[in-house]
Amino acid sequence: MPADRARDVAEILVEADLLGHDTHGLHLLATYLQHIEAGHMKLEGEPITLSDHGAVIAWNGQRLPGPWLVLRAMEIATERAKKYGSGTVTIGRSHHIACLAAYLKRATDQGLVMLLLTSAPAGASVAPHGGTRAVFSPSPIAIGFPTGDAPVLVDVSTSITTNMYTGRLRKEGKHLPHHWLIDENGEASDDPAVLLAPNKGTILPLGGLDAGHKGYGLALLVEALTAGLAGHGRADPREPLGGSVFVQILDPQAFAGGDAFRRQMDWVAQACLDNPPRPGVDQVRLPGQKGLLRRERQLREGVAMEPSILPALAPWAEKFGVAVPASV
Repeated sequence: MPADRARDVAEILVEADLLGHDTHGLHLLATYLQHIEAGHMKLEGEPITLSDHGAVIAWNGQRLPGPWLVLRAMEIATERAKKYGSGTVTIGRSHHIACLAAYLKRATDQGLVMLLLTSAPAGASVAPHGGTRAVFSPSPIAIGFPTGDAPVLVDVSTSITTNMYTGRLRKEGKHLPHHWLIDENGEASDDPAVLLAPNKGTILPLGGLDAGHKGYGLALLVEALTAGLAGHGRADPREPLGGSVFVQILDPQAFAGGDAFRRQMDWVAQACLDNPPRPGVDQVRLPGQKGLLRRERQLREGVAMEPSILPALAPWAEKFGVAVPASV
């Protein structure tokens, strides 16, 4: 991979682990290497611009590295946001973009608001609320915005759990903490094996059996903003692991102003932090707060690797003559 693209992919994967999203950091590296070797990820070339209306741009990502595409889209969206107040880039046919939260701080550090959504047209593991057949991917939504002390970094899937997490538990012979799945007959389950062929179980939408209509609605929103606006999605022939992506940057200065934004969001943030915790909770936190504290600690002390990561990378290290790092 060209050096600039390799650096972008590496930084996003490591940033995910720094924040504690260890299913979407270096855990993905072995899969990415497999896709490069198989020709599923394109390393050379540029995205094709399908349209450019100033504040709105649409790309065909040509299955180029997802983190590199998203970071380039962020640069352009930021430039347009500072000119027009908002900048939006949609990307169809991107390769996998890894952890959404890993991108947000780059925008919030500039006093900007960022929205990032992605869907996986080739993946179907989540049934619509009330159904039993998979239609959607976990389709995450991320938003980051600055406050006086630290940014708020939200990264949530529209399903109640993720493929990466259930896959890890299945390999470890473990069950989920709750009945977040249904089998092909619609019966609730905590066993990740119901997702493994020939079984045809699915992940429940966010909200589960009782309130899954909420996750279902959000999944439809993600499909519209990613696949719909990018023009590539589930209506097209399936391709290997990849995504349709929606990147939007908003400049508060173009609205009521940066000071007004910070005044309002600082108040809301403090009201959450000062909120009396319920029994069993030590304190109310803001989304991303724990991850940012972990990031600071791991930058000082080293990154804690989930145990399955290095064994998965060992064959690749041997193949390419790369020394596996020793633990600190």
